[in-house]
Amino acid sequence: MNVLLVGSGGREHALAWKLSQSPLVSSLFVAPGNGGTALVARNVPIKDTDIDALVAFAKENACGLVVAGPEAPLVAGLSDALAGAGIPCFGPDAYSAQLEGSKAFAKQIMRLSGVPTADFEVFTDYAAAKAHVSARPLPMVVKADGLAAGKGVVVAKTRQEALDAIEDMMAARSFGAAGDKVVVEDCLVGEEASFLAFCDGKTVVPMPSCQDHKAVGEGDTGPNTGGMGAYSPAPVLPDTEWERMAKLVIEPIVRTLAEQGHPFKGVLYAGLMMTENGPGVLEYNVRFGDPECQPLLMRLESDIVPVMLACAKGELEPSLVRWSPKTALCVVMAAGGYPGSYAKGMEITGLERADQVDGAKVFVAGAALEGGTLKTTGGRVLGVSALGDTLALAQAQAYKAVAELHFDKAYFRRDIGDKGIRRLAQ
Repeated sequence: MNVLLVGSGGREHALAWKLSQSPLVSSLFVAPGNGGTALVARNVPIKDTDIDALVAFAKENACGLVVAGPEAPLVAGLSDALAGAGIPCFGPDAYSAQLEGSKAFAKQIMRLSGVPTADFEVFTDYAAAKAHVSARPLPMVVKADGLAAGKGVVVAKTRQEALDAIEDMMAARSFGAAGDKVVVEDCLVGEEASFLAFCDGKTVVPMPSCQDHKAVGEGDTGPNTGGMGAYSPAPVLPDTEWERMAKLVIEPIVRTLAEQGHPFKGVLYAGLMMTENGPGVLEYNVRFGDPECQPLLMRLESDIVPVMLACAKGELEPSLVRWSPKTALCVVMAAGGYPGSYAKGMEITGLERADQVDGAKVFVAGAALEGGTLKTTGGRVLGVSALGDTLALAQAQAYKAVAELHFDKAYFRRDIGDKGIRRLAQ
């Protein structure tokens, strides 16, 4: 069949790499794609939020499956529009996509489902929000309700930081309409983990755990980014806990949405804080994480196409999904200055040598092919991933591949995986 993949990041290169391995795929298109997807598929110049154009392309090219990489097209109704055209989509409808598109909706669904999460209040009134933060215990978390490219969350350690966040989101409108509504919640303290599952609206098949590294600096210091690296499994959430975690934080959400007439089909991602009192959900995403997708897909031994089709059609079976017992780790190479301002257009060299490192695979995120040369276009440029028998071996191979790659002012954290290795040693 012909398959259309929507998106343009490192996650999408990993998905394209995995989709292209399926004998069921005759032609793979990526809209709009990047320099990495161009190596394994045909890029088409359609924006990921141009729903009408995406549906028209899928119809014209007889696509038997459309895979949504990022959240924006799902929030904008891609799955609904494709359903109207009779085309299966791996990704939830717009109603369910509010789990990521609206922080307030997500918290209210968590409360309704009985999922463990921080206590919260939702505000549309600027004065009421300011009065609330003036009376709440510290630290607290202030979130812009809508999509803010991963930047609309402030962990306030002082009262003034919380007031400044309210001012920034609601009065200065730094995130536009995303800040018309804000969520103020208690701060959960502990170690983070990412827990994802394939869902078909009723059946849930959990994936191995992951741990992302949001902070730009080593030792989890500095401003948050889209993610500087990840590994799977995360020792803080061992495989003996996956079934219990699915029952605690995934199945109740899927059940509630189904009861509301919106069966969740695709990937449901729970961002967890493992506290001394047990796990609490920080957020839900409605797609694969980036960079968590890269190590997860390196561990996935099954053909991903039957899994995605089964999710889209409500026919998911646990037997469709098989995982490697090995560990996978991804190191993100970013442009110097990210997540602030950074230069673009730097030539990337060493890709072939890096891919030859045993167990390694380089996924392109923010780069484009220009006359056969790969040049940087974004902040997160490459996701250098590797598979190993242990976390330490996966880490060693990933950094060995990193050493083969070069672009001007490249930056990467040198401690991805250290936290897990320390936990395993304990």
